[in-house]
Amino acid sequence: MNITILTNQDLASCFALNRLIPGLTEHQVTVFLSSRVGSKPLAVPLQHLKFVEQDLLNGLIAPLLDPDRSGPVREGQTLFSFEQLGARITGGVSTLNAINETAGLERYAESEPDLVLSVRYGVVLRDPAISLPKHGVLNLHSGLLPDYKGVMATFWALLNKESEIGTTLHFIEDSSIDTGSIVTTTRLPVQPDRSYLWHVLSLYESGCARMLESVEVLDRGLALARHTQPDSGNYFSFPDDAALTKFAKQGGCLFEPDEVLNVMRQFIAAAE
Repeated sequence: MNITILTNQDLASCFALNRLIPGLTEHQVTVFLSSRVGSKPLAVPLQHLKFVEQDLLNGLIAPLLDPDRSGPVREGQTLFSFEQLGARITGGVSTLNAINETAGLERYAESEPDLVLSVRYGVVLRDPAISLPKHGVLNLHSGLLPDYKGVMATFWALLNKESEIGTTLHFIEDSSIDTGSIVTTTRLPVQPDRSYLWHVLSLYESGCARMLESVEVLDRGLALARHTQPDSGNYFSFPDDAALTKFAKQGGCLFEPDEVLNVMRQFIAAAE
């Protein structure tokens, strides 16, 4: 199959791609990246998180790995940059924010997708983009639907002191957000001593595995079982200062330096 992946240019998306691309070697894969999610000014703690999720990886780590955009893989490296992953697939990795506009839609259509996989893509898809792939658009949402729709669903679940968090694999069927029919979910017990970022990255281990299983089903010519979401649920946006302060007072943190260092070492570590 021709598979087009829509994702975001951030750490969690890169982590997810590292789980997906090795499982798609029998397919023709193209990846398009959005530059960010949302356009509103971020509260200061979220600006710090953005540095970890985007600036640290894209501005500091990736150039060390790919000084000419095709640098060698380091011995012992277990996570790979967007550029390194792009070298492994036929369609490469490139930025595409204006996917709903004429020129962007044409670029997207040139990938001739039989199936689109969406993970953290920062642009709401409109009908022309949704209707293009014959097998549809499968989105991996890092929240349990319909209770946690929208942005940073994991944060809101942690703030609400849920005992478990999860992912939802669902179809994007129209331009509404996180409302499409559900294929499957994964669940992860909350670890109170771990950060928001740790929980998000951990979710993509099982979530991406379910996504790859769904690709195999479709590749065999079978239909995916799915069920319609109820109309109930909650939509969340980026947390404001009040929510972030409450989260901190509850003992929560957006990221821990040691956790970030451990992830970054997987990009740059050499074997002992």
